Amino acid sequence: MDLSGLSVADLRALQDDVKQALKDREQQELAKAREQILAIAQGAGISLKDLLGAQSRGKSGVAKNKVAVRYRHPSDASLQWTGRGRQPKWVQDWLASGSSMDAIRV
Repeated sequence: MDLSGLSVADLRALQDDVKQALKDREQQELAKAREQILAIAQGAGISLKDLLGAQSRGKSGVAKNKVAVRYRHPSDASLQWTGRGRQPKWVQDWLASGSSMDAIRV
């Protein structure tokens, strides 16, 4: 394709057309790959839920493990804290009352 005879405006329009064509082609190939993967999974008797939900994954794609609870309120078991991040209000109140963290450690 000889581009030497095209004006700058024509080249920019062609560039936009190429970008859109690439997007469209990528979408088509992605849809085709999904269909092929689903067909293989169905042929093997694996559900989509089993295929994709085997592990809980975060944004990074790495499996996330639950962190064990380290602290629990003595009178309300639903109030729990792993010891990571900011202290919840109930922990702050507990410490302000003069109690120790060891008293609520699980």
